[in-house]
Amino acid sequence: MKKIILLSLMLSVLGSSALSAMDEDALKGTKVKKFPFYIYDDFRSKLNNYIPSGWMGDHGDIKIQDNHKTDPKKGKTCMKIIYSAEKKQGAGWAGIYWQNPANNWGTQKGGFDLTGAKKILFYAKGEKGGEIMEVKFGGITGQYSDSDSASTGPIELTKKWKLYEIDLTDLDLSYIGGGFCVVFTANDNPDGCTFYFDEVFYTDKVK
Repeated sequence: MKKIILLSLMLSVLGSSALSAMDEDALKGTKVKKFPFYIYDDFRSKLNNYIPSGWMGDHGDIKIQDNHKTDPKKGKTCMKIIYSAEKKQGAGWAGIYWQNPANNWGTQKGGFDLTGAKKILFYAKGEKGGEIMEVKFGGITGQYSDSDSASTGPIELTKKWKLYEIDLTDLDLSYIGGGFCVVFTANDNPDGCTFYFDEVFYTDKVK
């Protein structure tokens, strides 16, 4: 009888371990083997990996043009985002997530294992200067939650291209479905704002 109980306990422990291993594997994204790993390189570039599909808050206040051809930082195009601050959905803020797969709010298996990345780098500028926004990655929750997140905090843009970064040191990058996110508020930009992004990517370089 004791042997039967002991065997049952052993099987129970092994079963739990196996399930834990399966759960851990399920939360790992497609392994990225080469950096830089791009969010946005150029319009319809084969290097682009995430899709700007996760519109939030006053989504009716946002217009995005990912093939803007005037004064890109590099290549032929950059991203242009216009925020009207009209509060069409009554939120007082708006944002966009670049997701994989598209429209994935933690309900689908997807994302990437970005282990080894040290920073997110991106160039940004404002139409007039003084535009305020926040950039982050990760933070999507659900059945397939992002493994970590980080933010720039509020940044004030200038009229000239400037390089910004998010430090990824000591973060868990094993599953990232929300690869990039921008957020802006009517309080910070009461008259709306227009801003630009280019060369958005994960890098394994420290400098």
